[in-house]
Amino acid sequence: MRRLLNPTILALAATLLPAAPSLAQEFRAKAVVQRQPVDKLEGNGNVVVWLTPVGVSAPQAPIVHPKLVQKNKRFEPHLLVVPVGTLVDFPNQDPFFHNVFSLYKGKRFDLGLYEAGSSRAVRFDRPGVSFIFCNIHPEMSAAVVALDTPYYSVSNAAGEIQIRDIPPGRYRMEVWYERSSPDALSHLARQVSIPLEGTAMTLEVPEVIAASVPHKNKYGADYEKSGGYNPGKPD
Repeated sequence: MRRLLNPTILALAATLLPAAPSLAQEFRAKAVVQRQPVDKLEGNGNVVVWLTPVGVSAPQAPIVHPKLVQKNKRFEPHLLVVPVGTLVDFPNQDPFFHNVFSLYKGKRFDLGLYEAGSSRAVRFDRPGVSFIFCNIHPEMSAAVVALDTPYYSVSNAAGEIQIRDIPPGRYRMEVWYERSSPDALSHLARQVSIPLEGTAMTLEVPEVIAASVPHKNKYGADYEKSGGYNPGKPD
């Protein structure tokens, strides 16, 4: 005759058993920006790091709907990192017109003139970096980084980078920093194993771009008033 176990005893035994370890891991790194001697910026913030699974497809990232606000002749935030396919709103909170555009390698678009209190949107449907400008105000600039992986992070002012909930495995690590160059950043890319062995890695990110880089308007011509694009610096 089969003997049934007391449910109370079973519940007590379950509380005494060790919890099963979680498979999700964490990636930690420290970004150190190697500043030019003439650079007045400080800190190690706004370094983007992402991990792409090797040999398997990356899972779909959670849906987000961020904003890149135009206010006080600035884009806020200056840097936005989003999953590919994200729809980004560009609300105009200034009391005058703006004309947001991007003609660079990421998402090419021109939102045209639109007035105070209105908003337009762009879907970033391909991976890459989009440099964002205003066709009226040359001092305005921002960057949108669209990634086809959910595993990414942006360093804080101390250079700390943390990516959570990563399944164990092999990943391609890549780095982007607005005041660096593609060649310099390519030397930081590498394959890593999750979980990492040892302490958090240090990423020495060279700064190789001058403090002010003039840019053209959406027609490829100079702005009527002189202005410069200051990469990595709030406008």
